Amino acid sequence: MKRKNTPTPHDAVFKHFLSHVDTARDFLEIHLPATLRAVCDLDTLRLESGSFIEDNLRAHYSDILYSLKTVQGDGYVYCVIEHQSSPDKMMAFRLMRYSISAMQRHLEQGHEKLPLVIPVLFYHGKTRPYPWSTNWLDCFDVPALAKEVYSVAFPLVDVTVIPNDEILTHKRIALLEMVQKHIRQRDMAELLQELIILLTYDYYTDEQLKSVLNYLLQAGDTADPEGFIRRLAEQSPKYEEVLMTIAQKLEQKGRQEGRQEGRQEGRQEGRQEGRQEATLKIAHALLNSGIDRETVMKTTGLSENELEQIRH
Repeated sequence: MKRKNTPTPHDAVFKHFLSHVDTARDFLEIHLPATLRAVCDLDTLRLESGSFIEDNLRAHYSDILYSLKTVQGDGYVYCVIEHQSSPDKMMAFRLMRYSISAMQRHLEQGHEKLPLVIPVLFYHGKTRPYPWSTNWLDCFDVPALAKEVYSVAFPLVDVTVIPNDEILTHKRIALLEMVQKHIRQRDMAELLQELIILLTYDYYTDEQLKSVLNYLLQAGDTADPEGFIRRLAEQSPKYEEVLMTIAQKLEQKGRQEGRQEGRQEGRQEGRQEGRQEATLKIAHALLNSGIDRETVMKTTGLSENELEQIRH
């Protein structure tokens, strides 16, 4: 059962005041940093519905979300009150989480760009002044390293532009990179030489090899998958047993599919012959009843030549 949180007096009075647009406008006009206030059109301030605070935190935090226009487009101002007697060391991180939640909702509403979200912390605890940093990077053990990670573009591994010769030097990840680089670009049989080189190293478990070959067979393309696996097995002694097992299963599957296809074609032909025979019998009965040939052909869909066969 969902736990119901009882609003505190702090929460109630804050929401009562900040839910009024004019009050919120004064609050932001006074407390927003000058650089941010300069890009915000506070005359477009609008109270947004919904809350991004998790249920287990609602007894401790009160969130008010306003949207407004900025020079760059739509922006969000996000106000959070902290009314505990003990300040929250991780409050800056919580503000970041709430900001990202607001961004996510913005995207879900059909927008293509992230909005600017400005989190503002309103504090009135017993300890003063507020003792913790409101920079979320200070929540990390090494803020300088966190800044290096989160203030620049994230690392990108784009295998589509890495040369094959370089991928071959990538040790235990090389097989995955090589296969995924080329899975859409060419017949997987053209990868044979590169795969043989990679399988000369004792880098991969049998399960990893099975996984990557299953991926090749499902997502890749080749005229002769069984032959491809057998050629790979012939030149990869370390993995020959695993590869031959896969090749044998492919051969067996091919035989089963061939038999099944034959049976299916036989049943289909039988059904077609049965329907044709029944149609001819109906046409024969209609002709014997004195129905003219044109009407019989329209009714049964038979051609004149087929009606001639009935007469003989």
